[in-house]
Amino acid sequence: MRTHKKVSYKKIVGILCLIAIASILLFIGWGLTKENMGFFLPRRWKKIGAIVLTSYCIAYSSITFQTVTNNRILTPSVMGLDSLYLFIQTLIVFFFGSKQLIMLTGMKNFFLSIGFMLLLSFGLFFLLFWKEGKSIYFLVLAGMIVGGFFSGLSTFMQVLLDPNEFLILQGKMFAGFDKINESLFGISVLLVIISIFVTWKDYASLDAMSLGQDHAINLGIPYRKMLFKNLMNTSVLIAVSTALTGPITFLGIILASLSREMIPTYHHKIRVFGGFLLGVSSLVFGQMVVERIFHFNTTVSVIVNFIGGIYFIYLMMKEAKR
Repeated sequence: MRTHKKVSYKKIVGILCLIAIASILLFIGWGLTKENMGFFLPRRWKKIGAIVLTSYCIAYSSITFQTVTNNRILTPSVMGLDSLYLFIQTLIVFFFGSKQLIMLTGMKNFFLSIGFMLLLSFGLFFLLFWKEGKSIYFLVLAGMIVGGFFSGLSTFMQVLLDPNEFLILQGKMFAGFDKINESLFGISVLLVIISIFVTWKDYASLDAMSLGQDHAINLGIPYRKMLFKNLMNTSVLIAVSTALTGPITFLGIILASLSREMIPTYHHKIRVFGGFLLGVSSLVFGQMVVERIFHFNTTVSVIVNFIGGIYFIYLMMKEAKR
């Protein structure tokens, strides 16, 4: 029985891997000729690279975040990290103008965003967990309140902006792989590799944490240490994906839920890899729809958030029936 389950997991992951590879090859090869290959091929490979990075960042952070919070609906976006990123960009434009935002497009803005996201996560953790006995739901609730606060402030300042400056800011509000910040690609790859290396041995602990806080502690898992480490790592990964391509709010819930439904195993290595493959396939096909059907009149984030919003409502209704 156990052998049959392992084989079925391998088959599902194998199929997802084939779909991801096929989607990448289709995206790269569509419409290529000898005449236009030199122009289109490098640009398409850059988009694929950004999609791969974004898929891993969102898949890992969302799946592990649901594990440590023991909730199938919550994702890192509920902690206000996306809202904080948009708040930082709005703050720069509001006080210093859009020219300063353009000047800070590179490393300065990137590390500024990561620094504030880590500071928020660090502050929330120690404000709520400096004493024993605090629940993870205090952290989630505080994150939701802070996220709503930043979102409200951003909206207030955006209303007061000059329309021309708001137009420049709007480019930061929606994710798109046709406007990748190429200057950040190298440092993003480096940070993701470091994240993989640092968290590689944590999968066994995450498997135990999926049983719940009490069971994980009884099994010898340093729960608070793992929670803090996961929260810091999630902040970095979300900052990397958001700064590189822009925020995609509902992609995390799609990847985490579908990987759990399609690959029903407690092994986080398999689930994260499955979520990563789903992310690559969905974003590549989404980018193809944007380019081939909508002719760049919309962005991937609009399509993903529309589908993800519907799926989120479905999950809420499904959980309510339990």
